[in-house]
Amino acid sequence: MKFVGAHVSAAGGVDQAVIRAHELQATAFALFTKNQRQWHAPPLSADVIDKFRANCERYGYGSQQILPHDSYLINLGHPEAEALEKSRSAFLDEMQRCEQLGIDLLNFHPGSHLKKIDIDKCLARIAESINIVLDKTQGVTAVIENTAGQGTNLGFKFEQIATIIEGVEDKNRVGVCIDTCHAFAAGYDLRTEKDCEATFEAFDKIVGFKYLRAMHLNDAKSEFSSRVDRHHSLGEGNIGNTPFSYIMKDDRFNGIPLVLETINPSIWDQEIAWLKSQQN
Repeated sequence: MKFVGAHVSAAGGVDQAVIRAHELQATAFALFTKNQRQWHAPPLSADVIDKFRANCERYGYGSQQILPHDSYLINLGHPEAEALEKSRSAFLDEMQRCEQLGIDLLNFHPGSHLKKIDIDKCLARIAESINIVLDKTQGVTAVIENTAGQGTNLGFKFEQIATIIEGVEDKNRVGVCIDTCHAFAAGYDLRTEKDCEATFEAFDKIVGFKYLRAMHLNDAKSEFSSRVDRHHSLGEGNIGNTPFSYIMKDDRFNGIPLVLETINPSIWDQEIAWLKSQQN
């Protein structure tokens, strides 16, 4: 079974995100559990936690259908000790919020070397950060999102993701989210079914499908292998519709959140309906 949805707003409280997902007829959704551009946020109130859980039960969203995204400020591979600790503390807070809400997954960008640390050391630091936070939490899987490789961001090569996973002690609580726009911008072609076969074969060989826990379904304004992160609506960018139809027909992508981060929220319901129609 495919779980399809979008990254919806949590304005007014995380419990409202569930309602917005339901209004889109989504069977999955993503959200921020706090302001993604601030380090600190008030703790979740017991009332909001109860309402979130009640709304999920009312509208049929299981914990495996929800994909929170952490703050954009967090850099788990930061080369400077003080900033690294700040990122680790913020990531722990994000994981604990997921625990409180009964969510199984937390999606995050792995980190950036900022031209101050070599790549291997940065990847090892990211794995160490994950280990520290997993040791202090329970039940939530840390889901590494591939990046476009913009700037000094790591995680744009499947080999880099595999290296991070290799350094994580509890392999049962680490996973991967493939963003189609990021993959395309990083040099993994998806424009034809043959391209899809080659890209996902590479992912399986290097990382392993057993680690795939989610996907972000985005077309790309950016050019192939440009290392530029620019999303577009499905079928309107440089990737085209082929991979999204391919994914919807392939059982390897069953049972995980397939989440839109496309640029026009007003047509998310149409994009979700189109994706669902591709299963037939």
